Amino acid sequence: MMAGRRSLDMDPARCGTPAEPSAEPLVAVSVLLPADPEVRTTPEFVTPGHRLSSLCADAVGVPRAAPAPIGVTHPRRSFVMNTIMRKSVLGIAGLAFAGGVIGGPIAAHNAQSVDVSPVAVVQSDKVDAGKLIPHGVQGAQSRIDLDDEQVANVKAIIAATKKSGMDERAAVISIATSLQESKLENLGHLGDMNDHDSLGLFQQRPSSGWGSPEQITDPEYSTQAFLKGLKQVDGWQDMPLTDAAQTVQVSAYPDAYAQWEQQAADLVAQYWNS
Repeated sequence: MMAGRRSLDMDPARCGTPAEPSAEPLVAVSVLLPADPEVRTTPEFVTPGHRLSSLCADAVGVPRAAPAPIGVTHPRRSFVMNTIMRKSVLGIAGLAFAGGVIGGPIAAHNAQSVDVSPVAVVQSDKVDAGKLIPHGVQGAQSRIDLDDEQVANVKAIIAATKKSGMDERAAVISIATSLQESKLENLGHLGDMNDHDSLGLFQQRPSSGWGSPEQITDPEYSTQAFLKGLKQVDGWQDMPLTDAAQTVQVSAYPDAYAQWEQQAADLVAQYWNS
């Protein structure tokens, strides 16, 4: 039995004769007794159709309140009922708060989720042909088959062009120049067949200030060196390819670069976005 709670299913003989005997069955009632003895009231039996009749005080060990007239609530009883109701309301409020704290995260967890799946972005792999050959090709065009090493050098030239912050047209001019100078092969010194001290993809000469032999034979370095010279040519974007390349290379065959423009453009279109 909980503290502060008294059961009324006791022997009525210990309490004497009930105030209003009735042939109707008695219903045992348990009530919560406040801890303060000054506000306790005597537990009572409830008989259907009758008002509450008080039990004897000695049966429950607390002072017995004087019965109130029928239809009038005893002051102490009213005080106790108000106290009990107040505590009940506070208890319900506490449960509601606890339920909100506990139920809040659960409700949030069980809330309908929103589909935030990433949306696929389709990027076109095609390069604008107008950027590759803005003025059309000049003269008859040449074409060679490329092996894996040559394709790797194409990709290296494109990567160096992007790293230099230049566009697809600059890559077309660079690849066409390399096709003419070395057939896209990173050539070392060829002995008696060598053109002076020319080396690498662009046949640049250390003696002309292009860099050391080690630098010139590095595809990234040699491409960036060529593009550095191209940037210094005013209006290179609007010049025919062979004129732009010749201004940088100063070749004995100034018109030879034009024949490679179409293949160079095709290679840039194929590998620029790969």
